[in-house]
Amino acid sequence: MELRDIEIFLTLAEELHFGRTAERLHVSQARVSQSIKRQERRIGATLFERTSRTVLLTPVGRRLREDLQRGYELIQAGIAAATAAGRGLSGTVRLGLMGALGPQMRGVIEAFRARHPDCDVRTLEFHFGDPFGALRGGRVDLQLLWLPVREPDLTVGPVVLTEGRLLAVPAGHPLAGRASACLDDLADQVVFGPGRGLPPYWEEAMVPLRTPGGRPVPRGPAVRTFPEALALVAAGQGVTVLNEHVARHHRHPGVVCLPIHDAPPTEWALVWRTTGESAHVRAFAQTVRQVGVGVTALPGSQLP
Repeated sequence: MELRDIEIFLTLAEELHFGRTAERLHVSQARVSQSIKRQERRIGATLFERTSRTVLLTPVGRRLREDLQRGYELIQAGIAAATAAGRGLSGTVRLGLMGALGPQMRGVIEAFRARHPDCDVRTLEFHFGDPFGALRGGRVDLQLLWLPVREPDLTVGPVVLTEGRLLAVPAGHPLAGRASACLDDLADQVVFGPGRGLPPYWEEAMVPLRTPGGRPVPRGPAVRTFPEALALVAAGQGVTVLNEHVARHHRHPGVVCLPIHDAPPTEWALVWRTTGESAHVRAFAQTVRQVGVGVTALPGSQLP
């Protein structure tokens, strides 16, 4: 199938009107009709039900639209990337960051700007209560997310940095005087979770449902932001698991942060919409690979 025929089919599937499709693609209505008839003969099935008043996709047509749309978007992204590469990159990369990860990304951003002086990087904050909304809504080109990310419409790129995890407890808590905590300690606490509606695997990667010994970890009220979680901890309403960078940039009176010495390190990776992959996205990911993985701190290390 010719690329132009694919464009005609997808546009007609959206417009459901031969005249509007022809006008939008700057071709004759006869060209649209001929293209659709040719595709139907090649496939051996009717793609559109036509009457004098309506144009509707058949079940075969709906399936073809779903299959072709993904491939067409990838083709368009590839063409755009090649065009940008030939002209040199310019414009702005929108990078979504959670919490206070900006300082950890400074080296990568500066390296990207040095490699592509006509490009800029704009950072936008998002919260763990809605980890994928900004990406899927097209508000950012890339996001830094803790792993794993197992979403069929998202691509996971290189790991940018790795850090340890902390347990934030009230200053008067029995654990506050210890040098570190362990995951089994969570069974005796009320632990704040990041909220409902999140993929269970993504939430559990940060706050397990059970300890290594098999004991359940009680869930407390849902929180959406790190300052909100720390305020509730200071009020004695529970404890929360944090990544080490949070304690560096969101210190809160009445809260003590202990390294969780047996927690796995958190890996933060670039993530982008698969159909939104562009020359800018690839260039930024390549910069991360060239600069290398950053390690802020591993479990058990001392905070400054």
